[in-house]
Amino acid sequence: MKSAVYTKAGQVGLATIERPQIIEADDAIIKIVRTCVCGSDLWSYRNPDIEGGHRNSGHEAIGIVEEVGENVTTVKSGDFVIAPFTHGCGQCDACRAGFDGSCDNHPGNNWSGGVQAEYIRFHYANWALVKIPGQPSDYSEGMLKSLLTLADVMPTGYHAARVANVQKGDKVVVIGDGAVGQCAVIAAKMRGASQIILMSRHEDRQKMAMESGATAVVAERGQEGITKVREILGGGADAALECVGTEAAIDQALGVLHNGGRMGFVGVPHYENRAIGSTFGQNTIIGGGPASVTTYDKQFLLKAVLDGDINPGRVFTSSYKLEDIDQAYKDMDERKTIKSMIVMD
Repeated sequence: MKSAVYTKAGQVGLATIERPQIIEADDAIIKIVRTCVCGSDLWSYRNPDIEGGHRNSGHEAIGIVEEVGENVTTVKSGDFVIAPFTHGCGQCDACRAGFDGSCDNHPGNNWSGGVQAEYIRFHYANWALVKIPGQPSDYSEGMLKSLLTLADVMPTGYHAARVANVQKGDKVVVIGDGAVGQCAVIAAKMRGASQIILMSRHEDRQKMAMESGATAVVAERGQEGITKVREILGGGADAALECVGTEAAIDQALGVLHNGGRMGFVGVPHYENRAIGSTFGQNTIIGGGPASVTTYDKQFLLKAVLDGDINPGRVFTSSYKLEDIDQAYKDMDERKTIKSMIVMD
């Protein structure tokens, strides 16, 4: 089968590798229908120390179940499924509390990888996979895009709003205008926020966020951006949703909050040992981590997409074949597209 691999920093190619096989009793083999490039994949793509032939870090897909291990009872061959980037068990304390992104029973093995390929072996499939009614041919391309977001970016945006405890009437600021930030805007609106400010410098992304429920945009950064946000809100924000993963984004999120405000951070951290002691005097409430993909999809996000209540698929602004995977990465890296979708034959 064909699979994307990192050939060197700033370049992705295709390799022919063995098709995955069932190894454990709770495995599933999935034929990929749609996959994509995530903003977090760009960290590996840009890594100057990446070794040629290193498998891709792709982790989002929808597809058809080809085969299941003997312990898998929730899905069967032929089922159309969402393959979440996390692999919760559904039984541990963390999963039962709604934090399957940090499953107690699967530490260190909870994230997918190598998903930009024709087939994948999905670990811990019995609870984590989410069945979609019908078959891919039953859905429009636009709906397939929205279903694909349910593997990561829509639940991740929702997770930021959930851990920040966004409530009806809240004033919310979203830091990050990529796919996760766009989905955080949708999530904040779902949870009843009265004002949603997106911090963004890009006109196309600003427009998309406004169509999804943002009420204002702030392009400035640093103290200038914080001041602008506070002017618009008439004070600090109730909640800040950090969807980037840099220390500067954390500083921005903390800066826009009023004392007693709440920050949800879901950007994969690319900073080390950032002290939170500075927030002590402000009584800032901080939460974040890997999204509870399976929980959110099963409880309400899949239904919201199928009912047409939300349209997160709009974040896919370009589509590519697997053979064009290098261009898919390049266009995201150069901000020519918000999120690249890979359409499999």
